[in-house]
Amino acid sequence: MKNDNRKNEIVRMVETQIIPRGVSDQRVIEAMLRIPRHLFVPQELVSEAYSDHPLPIGQNQTISQPYIVALMTQLLNLKGAERVLEVGTGSGYQTALLAELAREVYTVERIDELSRRAKAILDSMQYKNVHYNISDGSYGWSEFAPYDAIIVTAAGTDVPEELMQQIAENGKMVMPIGERFGQVMILVEKMPGGNIVKKEICGCVFVPLVGRYGWE
Repeated sequence: MKNDNRKNEIVRMVETQIIPRGVSDQRVIEAMLRIPRHLFVPQELVSEAYSDHPLPIGQNQTISQPYIVALMTQLLNLKGAERVLEVGTGSGYQTALLAELAREVYTVERIDELSRRAKAILDSMQYKNVHYNISDGSYGWSEFAPYDAIIVTAAGTDVPEELMQQIAENGKMVMPIGERFGQVMILVEKMPGGNIVKKEICGCVFVPLVGRYGWE
């Protein structure tokens, strides 16, 4: 009975929060229907796991609002063969979505406890295509660059040049840019020849990107 209730919550979340707001990528929608979001939130907040807002996960970090997760993922336009860099593993929920949609996911988290907790959850779900790094995410993960897509789940004052250099030609990056308590989601595209095109998507609020090329 409990599993049926969870399934109903997932379907309701997608049908009321995701699709009506313009998320139309069928691969993203189907992946969100498969992933049990409640596994990624603290036990005391499980009843709110499918609600239309972010939730705290400890260490002054959050799991993003479901719609924002879906929107950022859709902007990457993943087809299945990509290598993706995620800056900010956090709860691991966004990581799971990327693992469903891309060939390889490289995820960086500066907070040891969060990275290990996310890895334990994702390992239990049998994801074999996720690689973990506990370090300053504002540097990216140059060892495995370039990436077809980069997603940054924390806000910087500008796009770090280190990350810009790690985008493959024809690749994309999505990242919130702005002040500490209010940002604009930016889509960055690296065109043939290396030209960079930036597009503003929408207003948003994320925790700050802390690190050498982010907030102190």
